[in-house]
Amino acid sequence: MDTINRLKNIKETLWINPNYHETKPLEKINGFGYVYTKAAQNRFMRFLPYIASAFPETAEKKGVIESQLIEIDNMKQLFNENGTYIKGNLFLKDDARLPIAGSVKARGGIHEVLKIAESILQHEKMLQPTDNYSIINSDEFREFLGRYTIQVGSTGNLGISIGRTAARMGFKVIVHMSSDARQWKKDLLRSEGATVKEYDGDYSEAVKNGRMESEADPNSFFIDDENSQDLFFGYSTAALRLKVQFNKAGIIVDDEHPMFVYIPCGVGGAPGGITFGLKTLYGKNVHCFFAEPTEAPCFTLGMASGKYNEICVQDIGLSGKTAADGLAVGRASAFACNMMKEVLSGTFTVEDKQLAVYQNNLMESEGIYLEPSACAGFHIFNMQNSDEWKTYINAHELGDKLENSTHIVWGTGGGLVPENLR
Repeated sequence: MDTINRLKNIKETLWINPNYHETKPLEKINGFGYVYTKAAQNRFMRFLPYIASAFPETAEKKGVIESQLIEIDNMKQLFNENGTYIKGNLFLKDDARLPIAGSVKARGGIHEVLKIAESILQHEKMLQPTDNYSIINSDEFREFLGRYTIQVGSTGNLGISIGRTAARMGFKVIVHMSSDARQWKKDLLRSEGATVKEYDGDYSEAVKNGRMESEADPNSFFIDDENSQDLFFGYSTAALRLKVQFNKAGIIVDDEHPMFVYIPCGVGGAPGGITFGLKTLYGKNVHCFFAEPTEAPCFTLGMASGKYNEICVQDIGLSGKTAADGLAVGRASAFACNMMKEVLSGTFTVEDKQLAVYQNNLMESEGIYLEPSACAGFHIFNMQNSDEWKTYINAHELGDKLENSTHIVWGTGGGLVPENLR
């Protein structure tokens, strides 16, 4: 059964990218290079004094927005006891605990809001690159930025990232949210002063309406999760921070010590950005896979069909409905698909009921809470007996190196979920 038929029949699927080719560190990807990641990182650095001042929860780390890299040996042991033997070391990149947003969306969403604010303020001669950016955390700057509106379409987590940051800076904020968005996320945004507009349809409808409304207002900026380069390269800064964590932990990534990364995927911007960053640092020695729900495998569908954003999951009879609300997306990002066409190793899909199993296993073995969508990456270990996985490992001569490998499951969200809902 080919990939599209498996998706259509709601079968868990491992798709290996036939166009994948090995790259070297610092090699350009689809015309974009490391300088884009570095520029985003530099912007975050300029804003550290502002972030530390405006968001007290970041003050201890002087405004740095970063999450822990956690070795999860107990979870690995649980897999091994259940007959799924994991070769190499297993880590969780705990983006659920990223400050401000509580999800992977923190880096991209916050970065684009900061870039918009910086561009406006520099144009108005209110801010110089050499200034201490903590001056932005003042009534004067908030009142000025209040002349502008930031809008975004979201299933939840991106809305929180952008909404909280933009509202704290003084912008008017409108978040267009799909029917999949959880009520607590809407409540949190409204408590920050954002306007939340709700839609009966899916993510694509929320984005479409948000874009149209923003285009009608010359003082409005629409942050476009489907096409934004500023989001994408904001996400890519995760790779620079991860490299620092690797150096501190003595983790080696080279020809004899490969790295495998498994990232939950919605529209594709966040996992695409992270993959871009990692590939520009580590080249052929990092192997990245995206994880999606069986009812909303938009990225797998777009890539496997070669149609990218010109096909949606509803076109093959799928509902797009899933308990993994952050991944409830019917159509992939064209920009992310184009960026990933030769550097993404593959994708895989997982049933909702399995997400709950991994969620419980992680809580019981490690005491770490993630929302269901954030647990999708764990499913790869139950697919490593498949012909597709074995073919990929053999094709890249990785078999003898797996014992020295590092596996990273990207925990993309859940840190802000209220206790009573956990």
